[in-house]
Amino acid sequence: MRAVVTGGSGFIGTRLLEQLAAAGWEPPVVLSRDPQRVAKSLGRFQAAVHRWEPVSGPPPAQAFDGVTAVFHLAGESVAAGRWTKTRKERIRDSRVTGTRNLVAGLERLAKRPAVLISGSAVGYYGSRGDERLAESSPPGHDFLAEVCVAWEEEARRAQALGMRVALGRTGVVLGDGGALKKMLLPFKLGLGGPLAGGRQWMPWIHVDDEAGLLLFAAQTASISGPFNAVAPHPVTNKALTRALAKQLHRPAFLPAPYFGLKLVLGEMASMLVASQRVVPQAAEKAGYKFRYPELDAALAAILNRSAAERRAT
Repeated sequence: MRAVVTGGSGFIGTRLLEQLAAAGWEPPVVLSRDPQRVAKSLGRFQAAVHRWEPVSGPPPAQAFDGVTAVFHLAGESVAAGRWTKTRKERIRDSRVTGTRNLVAGLERLAKRPAVLISGSAVGYYGSRGDERLAESSPPGHDFLAEVCVAWEEEARRAQALGMRVALGRTGVVLGDGGALKKMLLPFKLGLGGPLAGGRQWMPWIHVDDEAGLLLFAAQTASISGPFNAVAPHPVTNKALTRALAKQLHRPAFLPAPYFGLKLVLGEMASMLVASQRVVPQAAEKAGYKFRYPELDAALAAILNRSAAERRAT
């Protein structure tokens, strides 16, 4: 089996490539806007890298020769800065237009891959307080929810091409990169604390389970449509803060009030205080076994691995 991966050089994408290799898949095809840089960084995977600018048009047809599955993970970061009008357009276009162009490319193929695993996010649900959110829950109405709805609609168009489409609604991915990397410094300095009171639910997942779920979805015919890519035990922001402080042996008593977040981050602050009590109902029903269902064990594994890698260098 062989896969095409967009976003293959990112935090989640590289872990997915590791798991594809471990599962015995053939060397992958990676689509990238900067193929020379990505080919060098992914050399250990023997990946074939093709140039593709997602918002400009369909990917090259030759990239899909002999491909069984497509993992579409590319998208502008939602946490890279304030949501100006231009940034919001880039966030939306990278997902909606990019996915539309990907499906247009798949439509042109004489022989298509069997399955498309397309990224989405728990932002689909908006902020819902203590409500338990499964895949059947309706969408929210804020900016990220509207982007996710449009993003998923574009991916679903591949169903008309005879492909199975699975939509991974991802939460906060924890690993030796991503969101956790940004959280570590203030905690190590003793400046960590909950955000806006910390009562909001945070659906999290270890990066190994994120990649594992994507691979599981590709190999499991019963997974079609949305699946929540989150651990089975969501926690509040306050609980996550305490767990991280415990692992680092640091205090966590300096809260960040919402008005301060709003002042610094503008509309993006709403993402940090959104409450989403999301559960992985579809994944568990299909039989996925989480490697890290509990937060404490997930954080310990991540921090121990990071420490071991630092000692080895």
